Amino acid sequence: MGARINTSRERFTPYDAADYLGSVADAAAYLAASAKETGGEPGAVVHALGTIARSGNLSELARRTGMSREGLYKALSGDGNPSFATIVKVAHALGLRLHFEPAA
Repeated sequence: MGARINTSRERFTPYDAADYLGSVADAAAYLAASAKETGGEPGAVVHALGTIARSGNLSELARRTGMSREGLYKALSGDGNPSFATIVKVAHALGLRLHFEPAA
């Protein structure tokens, strides 16, 4: 008598960090970890800000930054190349502050 093979298929949804960012403290920790893991790679920081933005109300964030929802989404997408001013505006509207410290 052989082993019975389970033919049922489990279904998984793609992991999205935005689903787990429930507070400003979570967002700040996620952004800091992204920056640290990538050595401050600008694209990773922008991606992390985009993830944080998606975790909340993107329309409300757009209003607070003075940008259109579409413009905000484009700037924070993988293909976006936002200006430093946009990054600062988004961070501020998310309740985050940029912080610099000596590298050494």
